[in-house]
Amino acid sequence: MRAILVASVSLVLAACASQQPAPAEKSAAETPAPKPTAQCYSGDHSRFFAVGEKAEISGVAVTCKASADGKAGQWVGGK
Repeated sequence: MRAILVASVSLVLAACASQQPAPAEKSAAETPAPKPTAQCYSGDHSRFFAVGEKAEISGVAVTCKASADGKAGQWVGGK
């Protein structure tokens, strides 16, 4: 009886060891994220505005402009 048990356990272990691992699927972390664009946030509207969009914040007409390095946005008032 022990011989059959030992033989079956060794057969199962040998079968598991000879299997090839499943190919890994690409996860969302491996895909490149889209490059962020400059945006301006308005607390009055509770959302982000793209560069070039106009808004009125606290009664003042402003435009979202890209900063000098182009990585961020800033509100610029009209003159």
